[in-house]
Amino acid sequence: MSGNTLGKLFAVTNFGESHGPAIGCVIDGCPPGMALSEADIQPDLDRRRPGTSVFVTQRSEADRVEIVSGVFEGRTTGTPICLLIRNTDQRSKDYGDIAQSFRPGHADYTYWRKYGLRDPRGGGRSSARLTAPTVAAGAVAKKWLREQFGTTFGGCMTHVGELAIGFESWDHVHANPFFAPVADVTAIEDYMNALRKSGDSCGARLRVTARHMPVGLGEPVYDRLDADLAHALMGLNAVKGVEIGDGFASVAHKGSMHGDSLLPGGKDGGARFASNHDGGVLGGISSGQDLEIAIAVKPTSSILTPRASLNIEGEPVEIVTKGRHDPCVGIRATPIAEALTALVVMDHALRDRGQCGQARGGLGLE
Repeated sequence: MSGNTLGKLFAVTNFGESHGPAIGCVIDGCPPGMALSEADIQPDLDRRRPGTSVFVTQRSEADRVEIVSGVFEGRTTGTPICLLIRNTDQRSKDYGDIAQSFRPGHADYTYWRKYGLRDPRGGGRSSARLTAPTVAAGAVAKKWLREQFGTTFGGCMTHVGELAIGFESWDHVHANPFFAPVADVTAIEDYMNALRKSGDSCGARLRVTARHMPVGLGEPVYDRLDADLAHALMGLNAVKGVEIGDGFASVAHKGSMHGDSLLPGGKDGGARFASNHDGGVLGGISSGQDLEIAIAVKPTSSILTPRASLNIEGEPVEIVTKGRHDPCVGIRATPIAEALTALVVMDHALRDRGQCGQARGGLGLE
């Protein structure tokens, strides 16, 4: 395994480089018969694409998706689905100055030490540009899960740098470029403008949730649902932490408070819960409650502030990263985190169908 494929039954293989002719993915294992077109996928790509506001990279990519295979007469055939996104706005000359040096915080040094060479243009394979195919594949998973179970996915920014963002309504998330769940984003705009002028960057904390989750997704011990979610989300560029439910806050909880009490009256004759401290996963298996996840995104490593580094000869150099970069990569990470969550849930839904079928009441898998 080369680390480019996510999932076992719903397997997504990602390919391409930031400044290559195209990027994309191959989805293997999508059930046949689902209506699917580019129009089902493009809205999620539009949410992620660069150049959508002054607060993100100004690289201008349309990110138009093409379905190359796996769909006939508007329906999935059960064969591999290839999704292609062509690169149209590469500026490789921006990276000429760092071709022989290592940018602090980037994968330049580790790629060079592992492979003996690297593509310096936009970070090559390590670029966040490669999250676009992930979002495209996630849109396919979202559609199937929504049609099968009514499962929906949402994400929002809860912190940008040291600035905490309150929660007012999910309705606000799509009305501003920060995916912030508040009506007034003036404070965020002021914070980001000051950051851009200083030539520096910041991190972010994001929330991701899945509603109307089926019960019973996940495996014991090594393939727990929460473990696979953490695995997938840690594969997102710049993510340095994943929390399920209350996460690290659970350290300060008492058992009498943290345990989610079970009550009668749940859907399909199952239980309902008095709280959701465990984030919808118990023993690695979904409880039917909403999945609640938080991720920590580190500050953008490409900044104008000079920093010390080395070149490939081991000599000291000073690095200033020019070009078009997000001052906070967390701003555009929300749709990517949603997509990764959907891919994991989709894979486990198919695995559960293969093992349990309809043996468990109320799951609704056919």
